[in-house]
Amino acid sequence: MSKNISLDFIKGLPKAELHLHLEGTLEPDLKLKLAQKNKVDIGQETIEEIKASYQFDSLPSFLNIYYPAMNVLQEEEDFYELAMAYLRNAKEQGIKHAELFFDPQAHTTRGVSFETVVNGYHRAISESEELGITSELIMCFLRDMSAESAEKTLEEALPYKDKFIGVGLDSDEKGNPPSKFAHVFEKARAAGLKLTMHCDIDQENSIEHIRQVIEDIKVDRIDHGTNIVEDQKLVDYVKEHGIGLTSCPVSNGFVVDDMKGKEIIELLDQGVKVTVNSDDPAYFQSYISDDLFALATKYDMSQEQVVQLAKNSFEVSWITEEEKNRYLEMIDTYVKNY
Repeated sequence: MSKNISLDFIKGLPKAELHLHLEGTLEPDLKLKLAQKNKVDIGQETIEEIKASYQFDSLPSFLNIYYPAMNVLQEEEDFYELAMAYLRNAKEQGIKHAELFFDPQAHTTRGVSFETVVNGYHRAISESEELGITSELIMCFLRDMSAESAEKTLEEALPYKDKFIGVGLDSDEKGNPPSKFAHVFEKARAAGLKLTMHCDIDQENSIEHIRQVIEDIKVDRIDHGTNIVEDQKLVDYVKEHGIGLTSCPVSNGFVVDDMKGKEIIELLDQGVKVTVNSDDPAYFQSYISDDLFALATKYDMSQEQVVQLAKNSFEVSWITEEEKNRYLEMIDTYVKNY
């Protein structure tokens, strides 16, 4: 166990979560409740059976479980309830600001309207300040679908542009390079949206994919992306341009059996704005404080390193400089008084 840090300290530490898939917060009890309400046969009848089904050892095997689970989400109220359940948990995790991914194509392709999805989620984030949390939505495109489908989704989404802050790219990276979606991201930027893309760990052509997102597409952030340590020029680029990396150590450990802690610490030591997040906490049984604690424990991190990860989370978030400074002062006050 780390000599320098406690879970209690980490839970109370003010932090932002920047890599969180709302559909990945579908806990077994809510999944079962919604399945029964919407009369969806999920193949399991108890919470224990659902938990037992969460077995995976790679990104594809995880996605094979992840997407069918979404069938229980049918009505606006379901999306609202899912997001509110996460936000209530986020309060207990010390999260003060959250920028949350959602995957509209996973719902529209099964007959749920975009309006239903975005209105349900947005109603929850509109109420998050009552919990002491500010929050925003990031609409993700599924990279294993076509670029044309992504463009259609963007066009469908733009009338609701006041309800989300940026666009992202997730799902299976194999054979789906960032360049496939360059045009739709260019259109999103022109519409005033922020840009982020997943560069999943240990994928084929991972360094070339990272190069594409930062040099060609010019994203504001990278999700995962810790393979960047393999190319010092790219590390120097993200440091110089203040591009944040949203790493997820516990989910890394599930899909490639490596938390990437050495890489995270190496980037942190070089002054890169790397952050720690929970990704899909219902599936990986780890929320953000658990991720930070697991990382700090396994790699014997100092309090200063953990505090810097928390500061980075606000510094690369998409909030105003004034808000960033307020949260950074909140961290300093917390550490001083703990």
